[in-house]
Amino acid sequence: MSLFDAINNALGANEAHAGLVTAAMEALGGSSGGGLVEAFQAKGLGDVVASWIGTGQNLPVTAEQIQSVLGGGLVQQLAARVGLPPEAASALLAQILPQAVDRLTPEGTVPAGGLLGQVTGLLRGLR
Repeated sequence: MSLFDAINNALGANEAHAGLVTAAMEALGGSSGGGLVEAFQAKGLGDVVASWIGTGQNLPVTAEQIQSVLGGGLVQQLAARVGLPPEAASALLAQILPQAVDRLTPEGTVPAGGLLGQVTGLLRGLR
């Protein structure tokens, strides 16, 4: 079973979900996915994103916190990219981002290829 299949089974994810997660990671800076971690830390949510990467329970995030971390303009761009209203994109990211990051970091650390590298590899497998 591929990692995408695992995410799909666990989250009910589809290509649009994976695309939204990938777009958020790309927009936040680079192939390592470190931009995602840094963005959450900058908004005082470092413990939240660390819980997703770690092996313990994932802390929840709200659509409003996603808006705060990403900014309204970026949320609008991401939403347009996947054909959703901005509010729906924020809510969807709040639902799937914690679980996606958790699934992409099964050992409790960011993999050598980075989070974005993992997601990009999954999407290539769909084509």
